[in-house]
Amino acid sequence: MSHQPVKFYQTGTFTVGNRLLGEEDRSVQARGDRSNALNSGHRACQGCGEALGARYAIDAAMAATLGRMVAANATGCLEVFSTPYPETSWQIPWIHSLFGNTAAVATGIAAAMKVKGKSDVRVIAQGGDGGTTDIGFGCLSGMFERNDDVLYICYDNEGYMNTGVQRSSATPAAARTATTAAVGPEPGNVFGQGKFVPAIAMAHEIPYVATATVADLHDLEAKVTKAMSIHGARYIHILVPCPLGWGSASHDTIRLARLAKETGLFPVFEAEYGEQKSALAIRRQVPVEEFLRPQKRFAHLFGAKPNVQSLARIQAQANRNIRKYGLLQEEGIHA
Repeated sequence: MSHQPVKFYQTGTFTVGNRLLGEEDRSVQARGDRSNALNSGHRACQGCGEALGARYAIDAAMAATLGRMVAANATGCLEVFSTPYPETSWQIPWIHSLFGNTAAVATGIAAAMKVKGKSDVRVIAQGGDGGTTDIGFGCLSGMFERNDDVLYICYDNEGYMNTGVQRSSATPAAARTATTAAVGPEPGNVFGQGKFVPAIAMAHEIPYVATATVADLHDLEAKVTKAMSIHGARYIHILVPCPLGWGSASHDTIRLARLAKETGLFPVFEAEYGEQKSALAIRRQVPVEEFLRPQKRFAHLFGAKPNVQSLARIQAQANRNIRKYGLLQEEGIHA
């Protein structure tokens, strides 16, 4: 009878159940040799999607590179809750950059590894949507344009959550934040503002662009693994719900991430050299209200007199994503 030793790194978080699956069907998180790159002891909020996303993504990258990896990390929630001075929860070579220059720092690390002849050491840059879509956007575009050998991962919680839940360019329309009050004829964040960086990354025609959510672990890990097999500039944009900023229950993080995908509000797809190659098909399209209702940042849309006009505009956005990225089974672009 064969014996398989079990290493418990984090009490209560080791996904033992998945170990009943065949080796090829297990996630990295279900394996006893996972790196636990982001270890226990950090200060993330209960139900933090960013903590999950970072652990999933970096563990997958560590497995793909056999542990030969360096990460640069932007200022933001992930940096603050994982490295309260003088402690750290990171068990990898990890460098803290400024809020806006993570892509540039990672580019410098990659250049240094090349000069030192360490071509097997891969580099990841990571940050939230504030440090990616706003403050660090110029450095990120430069990294793409030069096709630097870096994987940039954006953990998108749709706002500046660390500094008090202010609007970012990834904040969705009609969402209430500290800087987009739920007042006036069109309460919440203004429609028609912001940017979808995965589409901008595709416009740079870099080798690989993908989106993912923390609700589909196998999809996320597969995309990180694929990205680490490619050289050149790569970008992965991961939706990571934030219970504090979204006003949602901590146990709803995975559910909301799944609903964002199933409504069509967050398209999950892959692209290579500017051309979309696949999309994660929606199993059952659900109305946007199912995603919006559990979040207090959208509570003003569901008062005594529901804001039917804003809800219709949000539904139209979801429908447009479904058409644009071919998210329904019959539309023909699938993973």
